[in-house]
Amino acid sequence: MELFMTIFLLVLFCFMSYLCKMYLQMRDQCCYMLAYECYKPGEDRKLGTDTCAKVLMRNKNLGLPEYKFLLRTMANSGIGEETYGPKNVIAGREASPNLADALSEVDDIMFNTLDKLFARTGVSPSEIDILVVNVSLFSPAPSLTARIINRYKMRDNIKAVNLAGEGCSASMVAIDLVQQMFKTYKNAYAIVVSTESIGPNWYNGQDKSMMLSNLLFRSGGCSTLLTNKAALSHQALMKLNCSVRTHIGSDDEAYGCCIQIEDKRGYPGFLLTRKLPKSGAKAFILNLQVLLPKVLPLRELLQSVIKASLSKKKTKSSALEAMAAGLNLKSGIEHFCIHPGGKAVIDELGKSLGLSEYDVEPSRMALHRFGNTSSGGLWYTLGYMEAKKRLKKGDRIFMISLGAGFMCNNCVWEVTRDLEDPNVWKDCLENYPVKSTLNPFMDKYNWINDESIDINSIDQEWLENKLGFQFDPEIIERIRS
Repeated sequence: MELFMTIFLLVLFCFMSYLCKMYLQMRDQCCYMLAYECYKPGEDRKLGTDTCAKVLMRNKNLGLPEYKFLLRTMANSGIGEETYGPKNVIAGREASPNLADALSEVDDIMFNTLDKLFARTGVSPSEIDILVVNVSLFSPAPSLTARIINRYKMRDNIKAVNLAGEGCSASMVAIDLVQQMFKTYKNAYAIVVSTESIGPNWYNGQDKSMMLSNLLFRSGGCSTLLTNKAALSHQALMKLNCSVRTHIGSDDEAYGCCIQIEDKRGYPGFLLTRKLPKSGAKAFILNLQVLLPKVLPLRELLQSVIKASLSKKKTKSSALEAMAAGLNLKSGIEHFCIHPGGKAVIDELGKSLGLSEYDVEPSRMALHRFGNTSSGGLWYTLGYMEAKKRLKKGDRIFMISLGAGFMCNNCVWEVTRDLEDPNVWKDCLENYPVKSTLNPFMDKYNWINDESIDINSIDQEWLENKLGFQFDPEIIERIRS
């Protein structure tokens, strides 16, 4: 009997030890967000209607057909008057950027947000264990992580990773990377810096599919402080519940739908093809198939399967709509943080997922106020939710991002305390949501579409009165031809 009790106690001890080990391991693998800081340039960097018109008129490769296309696209882009552009573009040097322009742009974003992050949290740069920087279109030597380490004199054993070419969803790639590294490095601080280099990559040609990037992308970025220290969980804003990455780069069509190339005349730029929506939907569906079982109740998943099997009605809905039709996403998610990549992207995802205008409002307003800031866009959207006091303890936030490759990287955060910091939205929050996201570009420059105007009768005085500023006389010849 004593032998039996001894064996039983030994087995029980081993089992309890195993449970304790698993608990501690799971605890150490937690990823908490302690703070984030979005970048906001000065007033001299704003790209209002007139400034945008000046930039367009400086492109000597554009004629009347291109002006009409840009006018129509700009007016319906969902982008407002308050977005920010790179210094070299504002200064009129977009056709001849240099390395100093690129470094100045990313330095301004990185150091501005990091200075605020360290001051806000009280965490010293010397305490940072992991540093991940993501930027798609710029890869200098030394790396951007090296520039940060040098400026803040960080430790020599810091784990630094520099990500490039990951597109608009790079921020989620960086977050997922930190979560994986937290499994190895215990009680660590990590910083993710999401930035982009717009100025040196301004497109100066006339290919309409490549001009879209000039209309959509704006200056912006964010720095985020993360930790897996359980002792700091009470200070955290959120906890990362799950993260799923999907990459369909093996598909040639998907690989080439969002790609950096040169046009036929040798002008470099970013090509956005008509295959982009299809590729985005495919990547998103594959991602949801893995992510939703992690966040939705089992009851909801079973009900959706039953509904799908019983329904034999054929519809013209997209594959994404068909998949989401039987699901109540709000049974496991309270908020939807969609990357503000463009009005069409927000519209399509909102429709396919059955979201209300309230659900997509943060993404629409982030696009209107700040434009598409590449990987930083999600954080302006999140900031809007927080500033509007939407985020309450226990709420779950579904972050949705799509990027070049082609890939879809999504995650779900759980809010750990009520949030209401006005953050980067502080000076304009009372003006949002706006009633209309239509850009005033059409109101001021719609005369370009007026067929009754005799093109040959246009002279410099007439055009300057219409534009409201002086310009190169060559513009008249381009319009006439």
